[in-house]
Amino acid sequence: MGVVMYQAVRARLRALVCKARAVRRDAGMVTSEYAMGIVAAVAFAVVLYKVVTSGPVGTALRNIVQQALDGRM
Repeated sequence: MGVVMYQAVRARLRALVCKARAVRRDAGMVTSEYAMGIVAAVAFAVVLYKVVTSGPVGTALRNIVQQALDGRM
């Protein structure tokens, strides 16, 4: 009975170790995924910059800041 239990425990531990190694190999982004993430973030930043620096949005932001600075304390 003891040998069978030992073999079962050992087999289970071996399976857990193999599973942990497999998870560890896939546990992060690869360089191409980092590159795509950076490209997407830069594209979003460019679009946001264009929107914020456009005429109507710039004027609205300027008016909001001016009203905040003119407010009474």
